[in-house]
Amino acid sequence: MKPFNIQRYISTEIWDQRRKQKLPLYLFLAMCFNLVVAPLVYAATSASLSRTQSWALGLLGLVTLGLAIYLFFVMFVPEKF
Repeated sequence: MKPFNIQRYISTEIWDQRRKQKLPLYLFLAMCFNLVVAPLVYAATSASLSRTQSWALGLLGLVTLGLAIYLFFVMFVPEKF
């Protein structure tokens, strides 16, 4: 009888869940990208905004850009949605 390999079970379970649930992956990638955007916003405002405000402003910009792209595709390719 073959022994139960818990590490293999966990890795396959995580892999299967990743394929089913894409939103957590997209949120993680957006936050990682915001780590690049937030310092650029902070530098562009000459320190008139705090780091938290510039991080939130960068995230707001990413969400706005994402919604604009989504709505563009919904308007021009409606049969997919």
